[in-house]
Amino acid sequence: MACLVVKAGGRSVFPEWKALFAELMPQLDVRDWYDSALDPTEVTYALVWEPDAGRLAQMPHLKAVLSVAVGVDHITADPNRPRHVPIIRMGGAETAIQMADYVQWAVFSLLREAPRWHTGQQERQWTRRGMPQTRLSTETRVGVMGLGSLGGHVAQRLVQTGFQVSGWARHEKYIEGVTCHTGPEGLPAFLGECDTLVCLLPETAETRGIITYDVLAQLKKPSGFVNVGRGALVVEADLLRALQDETLHGAVLDVFSTEPLPETSPLWGQPGVLITPHVASEASRATRARYVVSVIQALEQGQDVPLRYDAERGY
Repeated sequence: MACLVVKAGGRSVFPEWKALFAELMPQLDVRDWYDSALDPTEVTYALVWEPDAGRLAQMPHLKAVLSVAVGVDHITADPNRPRHVPIIRMGGAETAIQMADYVQWAVFSLLREAPRWHTGQQERQWTRRGMPQTRLSTETRVGVMGLGSLGGHVAQRLVQTGFQVSGWARHEKYIEGVTCHTGPEGLPAFLGECDTLVCLLPETAETRGIITYDVLAQLKKPSGFVNVGRGALVVEADLLRALQDETLHGAVLDVFSTEPLPETSPLWGQPGVLITPHVASEASRATRARYVVSVIQALEQGQDVPLRYDAERGY
């Protein structure tokens, strides 16, 4: 019998996870990460968020580690993790749909100056217009950095909405309706054609700190920026500089290097900025449980699964 240990959402929500898995896969033995009676030799799968360093290495029969989120840096940060055990990123249609919904809202918010409207409301001022003229969605090119399972879906949604869309990825991609650019050599051309930049890259050694002032300065003017990837991708001092000197006319930010975003961060009060608390794509526990069951069933049958972490690529 497969045994799944769960560390996701804290001890208080474990009963909910257990009930969900009991309904979806009754034969699955589901155990609480915090159970003092847990025998690590019985565990074959782990569903985790920020597992304690060294704990996974104590599970000799582990077949796979499943991330409760799309990102896996919270798992790979453990230097003692068992390198032979595959890490599977969270997937499922709900995750991609939520991300596309959020990015669509964010891009329209920047297009129609929603950050300034919000500031006007807070100050009880009848704020009309900050940009010289209103631009149509059909006249706006949105660039999506990162065309993986989420980025590709986001790009397709933006095309369907009526935006002109470009994409950039490290490896060659083809997405209908999207002008795709590849690698470092394709980055300048990609940036130069974008009115709004959406960052959906994973965090790797190569992408950490990739969004600098020089990168933002290559966008068309006036330009907007949306970060729904990872906070560490952005040099926050450079982002602030770009906002203050109006290299950027606005930004929607969902992720930050330090979370929660410190009260002392100047980004809170920066005009033209909308801040959300890392909520761009949060699939329900029921959806995540269904995805986990599908992965376990596939692996138990000797099948390969998508969204397997590739250490060479870093995602």
